[in-house]
Amino acid sequence: EYHLEERFEAGLELQGWEVKSLRAGKANIADSYIFLKNGEAWLLGASFPPLDAACSHVICDPMRYRKLLLKRRELDNLLGKVERQGYSIIPISLYWKKAWVKISFALAKGKQAHDKR
Repeated sequence: EYHLEERFEAGLELQGWEVKSLRAGKANIADSYIFLKNGEAWLLGASFPPLDAACSHVICDPMRYRKLLLKRRELDNLLGKVERQGYSIIPISLYWKKAWVKISFALAKGKQAHDKR
């Protein structure tokens, strides 16, 4: 549904129960997207369902906004490109890089109706 133009990698700010859910393979970023607000990048729509053995004193919101960890230069670059007509930021994959959770995302432009074959 999109033409992927430029790929990026960022860290993801997660809580402890979200890391456990990701290690158990329960994370889902299928219908998620990334938006820029107040000079920061946020992941919206990603689902990290809590495990059954999660602590009861922590409020687990599986659909909360999650902050992407990017440098200011990268954020300014993305903001300049997203403000152009028709560009979006689409998450591609979640993965581990050593002990850190990383998200791969791309700057994308939506396809026209005749391109969706």
